[in-house]
Amino acid sequence: MPPTLASLVHHSSLKLTVRAGEDRLDVPVRWAHGSELADPVPYMEGGELLLITALKLDAEDPEAMRRYVRRLVGAGVVGLGFAVGVHYEDIPEALVAAAEKEGLPLLEVPRRTPFLAISKAVSAAIAAEQYQAVTAGFAAQRELTRQALTDSPEGLLGALAAQVDGWAALYDASGAVVAVAPEWAERRAGRLTADVERLRDRPAPASAVVGGEDRVELHSLGTGRRARAALAVGTAAALGTAERYALHSAIALLTLTTERSRALHAAEQRIGAAVLRMLLAGECDHARAVAGNLYGELLDAPFRLILAESASASAARARVEGAAAAGGGAAGAGAGAAGPARAGNAAGARGAAGGVLAVGSGADLLGQLVEVLEAAAARAGEAVLVVPDGERLVVLAVDGGAAVAACGEFAVALEASRAAGRDPGSAAAPVPASVAVPVCVEEEELVVGLSAPAGPIAAAGAYKQAEQALSVARRRGRCLVEHEELAAGSVLPLLGDDAVRAFADSLLRPLREHDATGRGDLVASLRAWLSRHGQWDAAAADLGVHRHTLRYRMRRVEEIVGRSLDDADVRMELWLALKATAAAGE
Repeated sequence: MPPTLASLVHHSSLKLTVRAGEDRLDVPVRWAHGSELADPVPYMEGGELLLITALKLDAEDPEAMRRYVRRLVGAGVVGLGFAVGVHYEDIPEALVAAAEKEGLPLLEVPRRTPFLAISKAVSAAIAAEQYQAVTAGFAAQRELTRQALTDSPEGLLGALAAQVDGWAALYDASGAVVAVAPEWAERRAGRLTADVERLRDRPAPASAVVGGEDRVELHSLGTGRRARAALAVGTAAALGTAERYALHSAIALLTLTTERSRALHAAEQRIGAAVLRMLLAGECDHARAVAGNLYGELLDAPFRLILAESASASAARARVEGAAAAGGGAAGAGAGAAGPARAGNAAGARGAAGGVLAVGSGADLLGQLVEVLEAAAARAGEAVLVVPDGERLVVLAVDGGAAVAACGEFAVALEASRAAGRDPGSAAAPVPASVAVPVCVEEEELVVGLSAPAGPIAAAGAYKQAEQALSVARRRGRCLVEHEELAAGSVLPLLGDDAVRAFADSLLRPLREHDATGRGDLVASLRAWLSRHGQWDAAAADLGVHRHTLRYRMRRVEEIVGRSLDDADVRMELWLALKATAAAGE
């Protein structure tokens, strides 16, 4: 339970006394906040216990106190704590009367109780509640996972209903009830068929809340664009944190359950996608529970997250739905990679050409990368988690393992192929036996971002690192960039962006136009002055001019660009502009 005013009043070390609103102490407290502002309302979010000493209040003015208390109540403040013995020996009657009239609980805080102690008590109670919710959520996940291993969904639905103190029902794609727990809820579940059909017509994943005698949440199940099933959960009130954990776990597990009728290959793909989602959501324990032994020790050892994307993906995102139908076959080439690497995959990844990946004209680079990673992992006996996502590919591979090495070799081979301008139909050049030559379609390219080593708890951070590296690779026209390169490198290569060059050109153009008239070398003077950190004598010596001449030129720079060189931000922008133009060879 969250902390309430009553729990704070009963806290033995706080010694709080109720002076008004004794019948409203069961209200939850979201935070305790001290403020001496005459009007703290703009800084309130609602649910606070406001602590004051009345430093800036005329607490003995009845009208002023009525206005003050009325505004607090309107802002959602749930209680007012007044410290006695500071500015007032006792709580003024005007404030007590105003609190009684507005129904605002008023607590007397003795001088020996610091406001900090009250804030700590509230914080500790909130932390305890959150810990309890998380612990209960993990326990629910374990129980739901255990029930999901049974032959029918009734056990999982029963466990979910017990966790949320309500009922749960599973529907098939047509909206028919498949299973209900407990049995008494069958009629209620049957009345939702029309709502389930409406949910089915929406793109998955979809959810809806339906009113009635219960509060019912509907959630679509399935990994495709159309729902394969639906889950309904009915409760008397909105779900709490622990119940929400249980519901999300059930959704993931039931999604896997509804896909069991498909081939094992497709089932493994969805397990991989679910595990990845759980890792990125910070649910490491649940991810391990769902994955079981499927990925060996991959989820316990440091891994790298690889994010690959076709170079045209960003521009094609607006057309991704239409392209999905046309490119379904190519996407399917990588679909099987969602499971752990198998020895059979290793054999299939090697073409009859002996080290050359033999593919037809419809093959795409993402599919080739999938095959290379699977083959390398299988040969080394490693587990690898590969999740195709449209024109993107997300990979978890053992840090320092064969799959990561193969990814780097694939990128090197691809860049060499681009540099040589090799015709896709020509014979492949000899390559190391450890990697297949990527067959590159002229208009198709691949960019890859590689995270730093990370563990399961840092999966979301690793994904962000890989995205950053992917973005840099795209801008620099490289096939692969590792995130560690970004931290160890210089910021100057980032200035090659077209937007940065355009900014630099617009900022420096007036100076160049001035210099073109032969009336002074302002650009060179500015560069020398900035490189010498504004030291007049040193910069003037570099230019071979008198320091007064240099001062005049810098005044002219200020006049022309309309900005002061005393501003550090202006100096920074001018220096970066100079660097950007130098990098561009201008």
